[in-house]
Amino acid sequence: MTNLRNEANGQPCMVRGPTCNYNPETTVLAHCRMSGISGIGIKSPDLLGAWACSNCHDLIDQRTSVEGFDRRDVQLLHLQGVVRTQSELIRRRQVTW
Repeated sequence: MTNLRNEANGQPCMVRGPTCNYNPETTVLAHCRMSGISGIGIKSPDLLGAWACSNCHDLIDQRTSVEGFDRRDVQLLHLQGVVRTQSELIRRRQVTW
């Protein structure tokens, strides 16, 4: 399978949050953090990540916040980004089932 962390470099942000900088030069793979699939020192599988610009990644990891957005709003943005990322990887045939 394609190295999904490396693949994120130069890609458009798929999270598209209110803080998005739309700069593909800052895009990284933002992993989902959820009980049962990740924990202290354990990242979730790369397939459960979204291409996120540096600003959206900061929002996901709670290094920044947006007034009126709670944790569930951010989780939904991230999940939508994961789905968009997976869809693009499938379209490019970089991930197969």
